[in-house]
Amino acid sequence: MLSIFVLALLVQLFLPWWTVAPLCFGLAAGLGAPGGRAFGAGFAGIGLGWLLAAAWLNARSAGILSHRMAQLLPLGGSGWALVLATALVGGLVGGVAALAGAWARQAVRGPAPVAGR
Repeated sequence: MLSIFVLALLVQLFLPWWTVAPLCFGLAAGLGAPGGRAFGAGFAGIGLGWLLAAAWLNARSAGILSHRMAQLLPLGGSGWALVLATALVGGLVGGVAALAGAWARQAVRGPAPVAGR
């Protein structure tokens, strides 16, 4: 999770938002985490990064832009609800991409050996 979090923060400084998906896919496939752990790491790494960035931007702008955007969506005009929705969307993108990477590794290399057998 920490590697996804740090690398995603660095990558998103220079590249578009969607680059987190190939990053999570590649890290999960390369590190070989099982499906559930890969999804959790991708969800937590990207979701936390997007949560912190959105909260910082919301606080710095006194919530003006996020309030206006939240009025367009069914969020009742709550800027902080938009911050949480942003984190949820980012977490799902990262989690699903990491899960796909774990499944791709499993498809190519076969299931990981179970300890004790």
